[in-house]
Amino acid sequence: MTYSLIWDLDSIFPGGSHSVELEQRLTTLQEQSANYHQLIEQWSPEKDTDYQELQQILAIQATISDGFSQCSSFITALSSADTKDKKAKILSGDLFSLLPAIQLAETIFTKKLTEISDTHWQSLTTLPAFESIAFRLNEIRRDGQQLLSEKEENIINTLSLDGLNAWSSHYDTIVASILIPFNEDGQTTFLSAGQAFNRMMSDPDPKIRAALFSEWEKAWSEKAPLLADTLNHLDGFRLSEYKLHGVTDFLEKPLNYNRMKKETLDVMWATIQKNKQPFIDFLTRKAQLFGKEKMDWQDQDAPIILGDLQEKSYSFDEAAEFILENFEKFSPKMATFAKGAFENSWIEAEDRPDKRPGGYCTELPETKESRIFMTFGNSINEVATLAHELGHAFHSSVMWDLPALDREYAMNVAETASTFAELIVADATLKKAETPEEKINLLDTKMQNAIAMFMNIHSRFIFENSFYEARQNGLLSEDEITELMLEAQKESYQDSLGTYHPHFWASKLHFFIDDVPFYNFPYTFGYLFSMGIYAYANKQGSDFEDQYIALLRDTASMTSEDLAQKHLGVDLTKPDFWQAGIDQVIKDVNEFMELTEAYID
Repeated sequence: MTYSLIWDLDSIFPGGSHSVELEQRLTTLQEQSANYHQLIEQWSPEKDTDYQELQQILAIQATISDGFSQCSSFITALSSADTKDKKAKILSGDLFSLLPAIQLAETIFTKKLTEISDTHWQSLTTLPAFESIAFRLNEIRRDGQQLLSEKEENIINTLSLDGLNAWSSHYDTIVASILIPFNEDGQTTFLSAGQAFNRMMSDPDPKIRAALFSEWEKAWSEKAPLLADTLNHLDGFRLSEYKLHGVTDFLEKPLNYNRMKKETLDVMWATIQKNKQPFIDFLTRKAQLFGKEKMDWQDQDAPIILGDLQEKSYSFDEAAEFILENFEKFSPKMATFAKGAFENSWIEAEDRPDKRPGGYCTELPETKESRIFMTFGNSINEVATLAHELGHAFHSSVMWDLPALDREYAMNVAETASTFAELIVADATLKKAETPEEKINLLDTKMQNAIAMFMNIHSRFIFENSFYEARQNGLLSEDEITELMLEAQKESYQDSLGTYHPHFWASKLHFFIDDVPFYNFPYTFGYLFSMGIYAYANKQGSDFEDQYIALLRDTASMTSEDLAQKHLGVDLTKPDFWQAGIDQVIKDVNEFMELTEAYID
């Protein structure tokens, strides 16, 4: 089977950034928002005794939410696939200019919900029309306690367009201008940030990796003054907003968003911290296999090629078939869904200039579809990334029939489904290994995820925590920010590396995302949570699929702790669950260490 490397966006809104249908949808969205505002203004909870008006408000709220997401996903897809699409940037501005009016209506609505007496509220949330969304309604009502006046909230939301949102967008503009010089066979070409990163982290030639890393650090260092301004003002705006709402702990919002207790977060990191040594040993051993005493930053994801091993290369079609074959073993429904994604060209995978770096999956709730963005490079890493994003898409697909409020799952559980899909592929490749050299190579590939979760992402969390602490006292210079990043990396990796990436803070999009602060710890949560689900799946066998889907469908209607208790019977506030997941990974480390012993002088 031959699948397209280029996604189909015309089935969403034909005509790209000049789509007439998109313009019409934006106009309709504006009209719906005005109607929404009017309904809310007129709504009196005391007079709405049968709550028919409330149901009407929630219905149009869902329509607007789905419409905004549909347009946002499409516009983001355009700018991701072509960073030079200037019209897409303007369209993004047009879309987000509608946001303050929507947010004002939401503010009025939320404040009216908080005015309902506790007695009436308890009665309301047990009615059939609201029972299934009671969890989300309770969250909205809780958050409403922190709201300022409608006028003040409207001012904040309006200013955020040229504040928080604008600084995030400014980062994308800067990244689009970055070109990395690369000399090969006497000729110099210029790579986009995405192309350079893929080559730098995966090329089997250590000289190429080192040369690209040097140019990579230099490029981000040159942009550091601009990016320091961007980060300072983006997070400064967020901190100011927190202060206005009486929020004194900058972790409160990300924890609430991820429906996690601080206790859960702390015990997760503490358990990881106690188990760092095996992963340090792994990095040291990998460095030795490369002829070095310590691991260099750019070598962490480099392939280990021993003996006569020819690392397997996958075409996009081969990757698709491999994923489908192995998804089928765990969940036929998952495999059927993924096949549809390939056949309907939901995936942008072509390796070409002018694409933004990274990968993601985005939802299209009006058409009940997803789109996946990545740059496929034929390695097993890209196969894993593809499986990862398909896991996200499958998660969304099993929830399309739920009310809009019950589809708003947080990032930590979103990363669970994606990482689970990635684990399926990783273990499948290991089972097919025919020689020790091939198994070493594949174990290393699998371990790259663990190193990222326990070391790299831990350093991101440490850095962001330190940055927010310092930013509360004023602006930070680019040198101060860089020093915080370096300190965080050394703390997380426990000084086990030979070289570090001081300007990682500048190169990482996740620090500059405006809608979700602390875009780091949910990855590690999702990774270890998925390890628990994967172990459970292997025990359950054929009974697993429906249980897995039931868990995914609950991800937006209960806390993380309750989700784990209900579906896995575990307590996330205790170290036992986290230790069990880490122990599974340590088994891979031990096998890697045993297999590579013969290759160390």
